[in-house]
Amino acid sequence: MESRALLAVVLSILVLVVFQYFVGQKVPYQKTEKPVAEKLEESAPAGEAVVKGEHAEDGGAAVSDSRIETVTEAGLRPETAQTPGRDIIVDTDLYRMVLSENGAAVKSFQLLRHSSGVSDDTPFDLINTAPPALPLVIRLDSSPPVDMASAFFEADRDRIVLKKEGDESRLTFTSRLSDGSMVKKVYMFRQGSYWIDMSVSMTGNQSAGATVFLYSRMYSEDTGYSFSGPSYYADNKLQEVTLDKPGETISFTGQPDWVGLGDNYFLTALVPEGGQEAWSVRIAKDINNLFQVQLSSLKSVPLNSVQGTVLLQLGMYFGPKEMDQLKAAGHNLSKSIDFGWFDLIAKPLLYFLKFMHKYIHNYGIAIILVTVLIKIVFWPLAQKSAKSMKTMQKLQPKLAKLKEKYGDDKEAMNRELMQLYKTYKVNPMGGCLPMLLQIPVFFALYKVLLQSITLRHAPFMLWINDLSAPDRLMIPGVEIPYLGGIPVLTILMGLSMWLQQKMSPSALDPTQAKIMQFLPVVFTFMFINFPAGLVLYWLTNNILTIGQQYYTNKFID
Repeated sequence: MESRALLAVVLSILVLVVFQYFVGQKVPYQKTEKPVAEKLEESAPAGEAVVKGEHAEDGGAAVSDSRIETVTEAGLRPETAQTPGRDIIVDTDLYRMVLSENGAAVKSFQLLRHSSGVSDDTPFDLINTAPPALPLVIRLDSSPPVDMASAFFEADRDRIVLKKEGDESRLTFTSRLSDGSMVKKVYMFRQGSYWIDMSVSMTGNQSAGATVFLYSRMYSEDTGYSFSGPSYYADNKLQEVTLDKPGETISFTGQPDWVGLGDNYFLTALVPEGGQEAWSVRIAKDINNLFQVQLSSLKSVPLNSVQGTVLLQLGMYFGPKEMDQLKAAGHNLSKSIDFGWFDLIAKPLLYFLKFMHKYIHNYGIAIILVTVLIKIVFWPLAQKSAKSMKTMQKLQPKLAKLKEKYGDDKEAMNRELMQLYKTYKVNPMGGCLPMLLQIPVFFALYKVLLQSITLRHAPFMLWINDLSAPDRLMIPGVEIPYLGGIPVLTILMGLSMWLQQKMSPSALDPTQAKIMQFLPVVFTFMFINFPAGLVLYWLTNNILTIGQQYYTNKFID
């Protein structure tokens, strides 16, 4: 019973890790197979047509989206610039943002505290698209709708600098339509925050609403254990949207807390504000793997011809998935960091890891110390488990005799087994329960190491210069197929797992023992592409377990 339970625990861990690797937590929402353009053509009012974008010369987006403009002569037309509009720069202590007067959209958003690569100190840029698919372009949902992506918006200043604590500033863009109406986009920036406010207002004599667009290619590949793509938070639940094929789209109406695009490190999100009861959300993917998110106000409002009427009011978060910043922004943006079932354990572990980093300034050493502390906490339980397994190993001859004596008489066999366990004061599950209690802690730390931006480009020592990337030792002139370099840390982890297994007393039968012998090999191959931080944790845990097992074998009877 002991051996089967132990084997079940180990195999359960393996199954969970493999499940996380291949499946992950992807929750599609009302997916449709209809191409984006087809959906639009069905919903476009009479006399209107879908505008299909072209390939940008510099490799930008091929936009086939829902920005609609009229094909009639009488429709409103936005004013366009005779020459390229100015670039307006917003400098804060956290980012440098560049907005264009063409569309009043975002051309660049550099995160000053996050580099583009381990050997590239250039600030990481959240914007990876080209016109006309720039984030925060708008469409006026009047009758007929007016695409403002190429409209000229005159800015009220050239530059904003926010470096002192408490600094904030407003930037206003103004555009004119062919009937004399005016459209204003107003941005509000604050020092020390990735939160930005935006509103769209319009003068005129009719009714209108507005739609704002986000565009992005993903910053990292979507894998089974690390989600990358569109997501939103509504009804107290995070939804991660999977669009497998170009042209797929989802749409829904409601009041989401936020909707955005991101991966395990970065997020660009739109947050509906202004007290509106319901919004329309649409998420799509085009043939060039460009994601589009659009957020629309559902109701058209009467326009004020003099003062103007606010059509759209929202907040935005453009930045890293740093828990402190996300919590400060509110609106459940912190839920974008999804630790799944282990959230209650993972968040304290993350805070503790960051706390230790304040004093030792090396996340690799912080991981080692956290692993040591976890081992200390579970030392009594682990010792109890080791002692139980050692006793069970000593009882194997007696168990074999009982099986031989009672054969297929399971009732008599179980009765004698219980008596044997009572005589030697052994709990048949004693070796498994402590291990079961450690499983949530392991997976919580696994989630933290896999998804925390604190480890992005964080160096450890020697050849390990990025704990968030797979471990590779590069040797000039030596290249391993499919790997590039040598996964030294991963190989050491596999060897330590094999040594730990050799030192541990086994109550397994020959068949089960053979299965267990393959686990170090399986785990080594499975961990080859895991972040070095996670491999470092597992290696450290194995080394500590080997030391504990040596102590148990030598000093505990």
